[in-house]
Amino acid sequence: MLRPTFLGVLTALVAVVPSTLAADCTREGLLTAARSYLAAQISGKTTELKLSSNFTYQQNNKVSDIAKGLLSTSYKIDLNRSTADLVACASYTMWISSSGSKPYVVGTQIRHRNNNTAEIAMIDTIAATTGDLFFNAKDTQKYIAAEDWTSLPAASRPSRDVLKKAGDAYLDMWTDAKAADTIPWGTNCERVEGSRLTKPCGGQLPHGGSTKPNGMRRYVIDEEMGSVDVLCQFDSLGNMPDSHEIRITDGKVKYVHTITVNGK
Repeated sequence: MLRPTFLGVLTALVAVVPSTLAADCTREGLLTAARSYLAAQISGKTTELKLSSNFTYQQNNKVSDIAKGLLSTSYKIDLNRSTADLVACASYTMWISSSGSKPYVVGTQIRHRNNNTAEIAMIDTIAATTGDLFFNAKDTQKYIAAEDWTSLPAASRPSRDVLKKAGDAYLDMWTDAKAADTIPWGTNCERVEGSRLTKPCGGQLPHGGSTKPNGMRRYVIDEEMGSVDVLCQFDSLGNMPDSHEIRITDGKVKYVHTITVNGK
């Protein structure tokens, strides 16, 4: 009987180790990082965040110093919700502070490199406050708090491709006259633009008219929640930092949320 040599055993171990060390981007890891972001926002202490060595902070589409951004100030958060994208290894967190002296409605995408959810590579925030488009934090909170955001059954979850196409088609409505008709609108869908509620959300839609497409699109797609969030620059109506979130249930658009900052 032949015994494996030490070198042979070592070679076998080396072959196995890389696969065992390969990290997976997990839902719990993404949501844990999102919770750490919310905790830092509540405390106003960015030192509580575990940031990568080449971390980037972006606020309203501009790379900024995190120590001078929104996270450097403590805010009471009255409502929040997060979704997770295991393919992009990113999360989207919406939070609302409506009870303080300076109210905010915020949409933030958090990104991780190499599937490492233990470290945050980028915090990308769209932050709307008093004076921004249709802004009223208390009304926005009231509408969104009443929504149903339970996880979808596996058999009825929209695909990643369907969700991305819906997000892109929505942002293309201002430049493409046919885009609105490609979106599967639900008869009971609700659209919250800033603090304006429209029901059903498939009515009163643009059908082209602008020559400037909405650019700088960054996606967080969560099939389990049936949602896509797109951070972008709303160029069709001006240089406006923007977040558009869409939820699809039973194959139809159920919710649309927009956070739009006046061009600054």
